[in-house]
Amino acid sequence: MIRLRDIEKSYRAGFSKSYVLRQINLDIEEGEFVTIMGPSGAGKSTLLGILGMLDGDFSGEYFLADHPTHKMRPKDRIELNKRYIGFVFQSYHLLDDLTVYENLDVPLSYRNIARKERAAMVADTLDRFNIVGKKDLFPSQLSGGQQQLVGVARAVIAKPKVILADEPTGNLHSAQGEEIMELFSKLNREGTTVIQVTHSEKNAQYGNRIIQLKDGWLESDLPTRQAAEQSVG
Repeated sequence: MIRLRDIEKSYRAGFSKSYVLRQINLDIEEGEFVTIMGPSGAGKSTLLGILGMLDGDFSGEYFLADHPTHKMRPKDRIELNKRYIGFVFQSYHLLDDLTVYENLDVPLSYRNIARKERAAMVADTLDRFNIVGKKDLFPSQLSGGQQQLVGVARAVIAKPKVILADEPTGNLHSAQGEEIMELFSKLNREGTTVIQVTHSEKNAQYGNRIIQLKDGWLESDLPTRQAAEQSVG
């Protein structure tokens, strides 16, 4: 489903280049649950941004469901993002001037879904995340944890084929975090591809594969159990 070939990302630093990602080659099959780990500055969030087509300024090849995104115009990449990707941001990225209900309706409005059906999907999602009582509030009226819950709800509401999650439980207490990870696990069992960036060893165990980045390089790519055994060893 996802193929990366020689992906590199750099910034100009005076007369030289400063690399954030170096020669990343990666294949992710439909239905996998992949965890990306590594120290701060390893390039994890940058890689996730490229996968989500939020960043098109890179060299190399990125195919999503056989679409050559590296050759596409920004407008076409945005359309592909809407069709395939649900993104959970570490910093929420909710629309401040929209209520919780309206924030959840936004990703549905990009698709050809009748208003009545959209209303039913929003109602169902509000119920699933236990945020019915918050539907008329604005993001500024919510706690950080509540904003993160809404962010996750918005990412999954349109049933995307791929969920990209950047530290999805970072602002939640442990019980809420576990709920979110169980939800990702359930969606994955139902066929959704999940790719998460996390520092949490516990969250990593939900996936079937762990990719380690270091200084922009892909250091290892192992099944979760094998990666866990290596880290213990």
